[in-house]
Amino acid sequence: MATEVLIYISLIIGIATVLSFFARLIKQPSIIAYLITGVLSGPLFFGIIGPTTSSTEIIQIFSHIGVTLLLFIVGLSLDFRVLKEVGSVSTLAGFAEITVTGLVGFLLAVGLGFSSVTAIYLGAALAFSSTVVVVKILSDKKEIDTLHGKIALGILIVEDFVAAIALMTIPLLNDGGSISYVFIQLFYIIALIGVIFLISIFALPKVMDVLARNQEVLFLFGIAWALIISLLFDRMGFSIEIGALIAGMCLASSKYTLELGGKIKPLRDFFVVLFFVYFGSQLITTLNWDLIKPALIFSAFVIMGKPIIVMTILRIFGYRKRTNFLTGSSLAQISEFSLILILLAYNLGHLSQEVMSLAVLIAIITIGVSSYSIYYSHKIFNRLSNILNVFEGKRKISEGKEKANYEVVLFGYHRIGSKIGEALKKSKIPFVVVDYNPKVILELAKEKINCIYGDAEDEDFLDELDWSKVKLVISTIPDSNSNLTIKDKLSQIKSHATFIATTEQPMTAIDFYKKGIDYVVIPQHLGGDYVAHMITKFGIDRSEYKKKGKDHYTELNKQKNKANSHL
Repeated sequence: MATEVLIYISLIIGIATVLSFFARLIKQPSIIAYLITGVLSGPLFFGIIGPTTSSTEIIQIFSHIGVTLLLFIVGLSLDFRVLKEVGSVSTLAGFAEITVTGLVGFLLAVGLGFSSVTAIYLGAALAFSSTVVVVKILSDKKEIDTLHGKIALGILIVEDFVAAIALMTIPLLNDGGSISYVFIQLFYIIALIGVIFLISIFALPKVMDVLARNQEVLFLFGIAWALIISLLFDRMGFSIEIGALIAGMCLASSKYTLELGGKIKPLRDFFVVLFFVYFGSQLITTLNWDLIKPALIFSAFVIMGKPIIVMTILRIFGYRKRTNFLTGSSLAQISEFSLILILLAYNLGHLSQEVMSLAVLIAIITIGVSSYSIYYSHKIFNRLSNILNVFEGKRKISEGKEKANYEVVLFGYHRIGSKIGEALKKSKIPFVVVDYNPKVILELAKEKINCIYGDAEDEDFLDELDWSKVKLVISTIPDSNSNLTIKDKLSQIKSHATFIATTEQPMTAIDFYKKGIDYVVIPQHLGGDYVAHMITKFGIDRSEYKKKGKDHYTELNKQKNKANSHL
């Protein structure tokens, strides 16, 4: 049996590799390749994954591990100061989105001829968005720490808790369980979260100081902690996803957070692939128009209707149309919880096999389409910006106040940007930092550095900046679209300011120069140039390199201590 399972998994990985290669060639998200791999591996095609194959249970277990590690790493990156900023909004928006989407989904299902019981389940399934999909893509795009990423994640957490309560409540009510028992279970889960956080505050730091002496032991501890906490939540009647997120949040303030996340990510990526493959394999009913028609209608509502509902809710809270659009487009799919809910109802005899297959087809369509919409959300927004003014709020999301006396605009303050900022401060050149990461803005505001929250790729935002006294513009953002948008803005206002851009690709740098950008920073080239300069200056004199190394060591420690002070 072990050999058979290994063969099946090898075939699945092989198919995923081929499809991923072609997906990259045509610049499409890898998640699409994984979902198609699942469909091909399922009962409708090759039958690698199915009721009669021995690989199904193993792949299902692997997929759960992937989800656990994914959300554990997300938890590691959560900063409570930033979550506090959007926590109330996410909570209210989450409950409002579930209520409105669920009600509209119910009415839509009734209109299509489904029974009231089936319509209730379908409405609930449409209301939940996929934490795994959203987190995976936003993590790939490095947008988890952005404002729309934080709001979306907050809404997803609310949805996950509601879904978990529903999954726990339905079997109890079906068996005649009392409402009071449900509230008792909820009290237990809150108490469990409190105990876990107390342990993480008072006991784990000392334990991790000891474990960190050996990198392999620290790596194993991270995996064990994530899996054990997830299992505890599962045993309490909640989901492993929520447990994994809590496990990561407990360690978010640890000084070993970055190291843990970096070591676990490659392992996570492998298991997450199998999760999406398993997801796609659940389409088991032969496709016909009676199945495809409602699937397309429900999918259209999820892909277009749900984002409009989210944007409307966030507009009420006063957020700007860009944040509203990026948040709404992130939630335009149904969740893995939706499938679990439908499967539970099917096992209880409330739903038919056709409805189960319908839910799987909706999931594949919405996840497939929303993967594109999330990956290319900035480009889509730029094209639709003019017709989205109805969703424009008046709230200013900025921790620093814009001042018109700056001569330098510095886009991005992470790594390279912080070094440039220090040089500008020493030279007493007035400057302003523009960053799209609320966490960075919070830190800059505490240091009393002039800063503005904003996206360099947002043309409307660039219009709001005062360019009258700007003599130098520096972008440390390696994204081509952002740099070209800034260049277009400078050309539009006929600015004579020097523009320094950043890219990681030499060929992109050539294109930048052709478009008139004054200087392009390529980080790896600068590193090589600096080492070459030291060789020219010091030759092979070890003492000089030791002096430079000590200075570098001192500087790195200062940066490390500064970073830890913000945790």
